[in-house]
Amino acid sequence: MDQGTRGELISRLAEAIRSVTVAHPLRVAIDGPPAAGKTTLADELAVVLRAQDRDVIRATIDDFLVPRAQRYRRGRYSAEGCYFDAHDHAALCRVLLDPLGPGGDRRFRHAVYDRDSDTPSSPPVTTAPADAVLLFDGVFLLRPELIGRWDLRIFVSVPFERTIDRARDRGTAPAGSTADTASTAGTADIERSWRNRYIPSQKLYFATARPTDHADIIVYNDQLQRPTWEVRPHGI
Repeated sequence: MDQGTRGELISRLAEAIRSVTVAHPLRVAIDGPPAAGKTTLADELAVVLRAQDRDVIRATIDDFLVPRAQRYRRGRYSAEGCYFDAHDHAALCRVLLDPLGPGGDRRFRHAVYDRDSDTPSSPPVTTAPADAVLLFDGVFLLRPELIGRWDLRIFVSVPFERTIDRARDRGTAPAGSTADTASTAGTADIERSWRNRYIPSQKLYFATARPTDHADIIVYNDQLQRPTWEVRPHGI
């Protein structure tokens, strides 16, 4: 277990990425619960990698949601609905992960859904360089449907109660939440979303997929400026 500054963590992750050799773009999962700091971590890492002249593809699970009616068919606060119904994993594999993987043609799209309009999205197809890095952040990335499609697996760990505090401080709910039609959500709705939907769905994920068992690196991100990280024995 190592602890250091934020910059030291990002440098360590960049080093881990450089150490992985594959014959196709490197697909990096940055998994963890809502409000764990996945997107911020991925963005910080992208800055460092681009400064090292690495071509970086940034993408997020938020752009692979399914339409609201399907997401909430089990109810607005259903944990099972959050885990089983919220994301289009087949499309994620088809348009992004598989084209960038072994035998893929590297022609990819980074999104299939526009959450603002609740409609399909079809950005132009792009061809990735063979040495590109995909930094993909989101929830439930190490589930069975996706686990074999990552070349490096990072899990951002934060106590669930801390994620509630962060969500309250932000005053926003994550993409795909009951409040995703507005820029902000009331404190009561955020609290209910976390306690009834997001935290129980994470507990379901942990019980069924055991994501930390599959992570190459775990980042303990409760202290943002003094994070701790662990490289797993099967990892880098």
